[in-house]
Amino acid sequence: MPTPATVTRSGPLTWVQQWHWFERTIPSPRRVNPTPLADHCHVPPPATVADVRAALAALTARHEALRTTVDPLRPVQQVHRADWAPLPVDCVDVPAADADTLEAATAALAACPIDPEREPPWRARVLLESGKPYAVLLAAHHVVIDGWGLAVLINQLHGRLRGDDASSEGACTHLLDTVAAQPSQRARAAEREWLTRLAGNPTGVLAPFGGTEGGGGRHRLQYRSVSAYDDLDRVSRRYGVSPETVVLAALAHDVAARTGEHRFLASVVVSNRARAALRGSVGVRALTVPVQLDLRPGAAFGEVAASVAAASSAAYRHGQYRPAELVAAQARMDRRRGVVTVPAIEYNCYSWPRGYLAPVENTPPDTSPGTSPAWISSAPDEPCDTLYVDLGRDGGVVTLDVTVGDHLLDAEQAMALPVRLCALLRALADGADCPVPALPLAPAAAGWWRAPQGWVRPAMVEEVLRGHSGVLGVTVAPEGDGSGGGTGVRDAPHLVAYARTAPDVTVADLHRHVLDHLGEVAGILAPGRYVLSPAGPEHGGPAVQLRTDTSGTRAPLVPSRPPETHAEWALAAAMAAVDPSSFGRSAAVDMNRCLADHGITLVAVPRLLALLRQSGLTGVASDELAGTASLGHLAAALEPLPPRAPHGGEASP
Repeated sequence: MPTPATVTRSGPLTWVQQWHWFERTIPSPRRVNPTPLADHCHVPPPATVADVRAALAALTARHEALRTTVDPLRPVQQVHRADWAPLPVDCVDVPAADADTLEAATAALAACPIDPEREPPWRARVLLESGKPYAVLLAAHHVVIDGWGLAVLINQLHGRLRGDDASSEGACTHLLDTVAAQPSQRARAAEREWLTRLAGNPTGVLAPFGGTEGGGGRHRLQYRSVSAYDDLDRVSRRYGVSPETVVLAALAHDVAARTGEHRFLASVVVSNRARAALRGSVGVRALTVPVQLDLRPGAAFGEVAASVAAASSAAYRHGQYRPAELVAAQARMDRRRGVVTVPAIEYNCYSWPRGYLAPVENTPPDTSPGTSPAWISSAPDEPCDTLYVDLGRDGGVVTLDVTVGDHLLDAEQAMALPVRLCALLRALADGADCPVPALPLAPAAAGWWRAPQGWVRPAMVEEVLRGHSGVLGVTVAPEGDGSGGGTGVRDAPHLVAYARTAPDVTVADLHRHVLDHLGEVAGILAPGRYVLSPAGPEHGGPAVQLRTDTSGTRAPLVPSRPPETHAEWALAAAMAAVDPSSFGRSAAVDMNRCLADHGITLVAVPRLLALLRQSGLTGVASDELAGTASLGHLAAALEPLPPRAPHGGEASP
């Protein structure tokens, strides 16, 4: 545990760091970004283990990020003295340091947890072959060091082991040096841009066109192709855009061809290291920007590539925002609109040179179209609602890492995606135009309906409504097709819920109930219109059947409700303790609204969870608190902490 005596300076986390600081609290099955990151470099002869330790010690003294810890409950970071902790380095003997061994060892090191609150945010492992160092593996926690920063660190380590100390020269800034330069006005403009783009795009773009109904897991695969490397360069030269832009355009082309949707959003990871002084920075600077993908049906691929390049340039202007504020604003917007909006694609590029990788004897296999990916892992963990694609171009090989939820693409479709992308690159390299199809190549699955907000499953809305204790029967159906029904007035399509209910159930009750499940059930939205039929005599209701039409497109107004149960009072008290300026007393908390509605952002969530545990309650994950569910819904999920076993090991009676 670090002591205050070792701290040389401290201050707030940057906006980018705040997201990764919050992300570390999300249960790992629900997390998409890898934590920690890991990579490796070979040890050039005649360097020894002592040389590796000396190089790492010198880099630790140079880079304050390598000796930075974070506070567990507040978004604060602390820089320690260079000698505040032993170097986190160990050695492992391997029989043969081939490519498979390196990959497995790197993955094993990445799986080892790093505690960024009490330990250095990195660790190293030296692989020994016949007693001699062959490779150094490095892992880093994303809250302090990002992927680009890890590459910079390994590059400088390799340079020192070669005797090239000049590789570590240049500016070396810590993120604390840039906190004061974060422009709030520019951040607010970027957040407005994000929200506007999210609100203007359909949801569930991929869902009706693949995957497993009710899929409850995700697939991860890696696809490598040697031939695609040259194809990508040829296509890049043909259209005058970067290889990274070509792959994003190919992804957009594939989604449009598969689904028939021609307008959707991509989140593209950028490094924000445009200035030379920041390119050698180890700290966290990468974040995502919203790229609006608008594809014209019938457009040749050259037009697609040009539009993606223009959209990316426009999006990069909005590359400074506050993730904590944006997540809260999006939760408020989603709850108001009755639909959760997520980008269709998240795209990341590993564009740094990696000449430090350990050499391998065998050339990587050419996984040309028609062959299988290098590996795939399918796990029954939490599904992700976005298609994640990472591009790497190292050593003459194109590498595509794909992560996708089972309800978006099943295992076979996930494996087919990179194969199709490489086949498209080959066709384009050979001179084909590959126009965007006007109609989807895959039929939509049964049971899906295209609402104005995006794709929805009325049957799932029915199922959610049936979960309300006061609903005795329900039917959900779309109404309106834009024709006006002969009235001369265009009737926009919307969803109508016909529910037979207990007498005390209101339209607002049903609306709130569906809102509470937006982030839990894929493919639902909260209808703007409900028609209630109060229960008849057999259910203790009135003898006369009544039909109440809440016509109109506005969502029903959900009334305020103060805390009632012990769990609700505990949650309200924790909120008042976290932000006393917003709540004079816990009774002011409205249990029918979400956390973001009360102005609390995700940077307050770790402390909120700690306060709930102090009250003896658990059972809610951090990302649930940052979502759209109401406080009453969250409080209902809270449960008492399990009894702690005494020191003797026996459970309490």
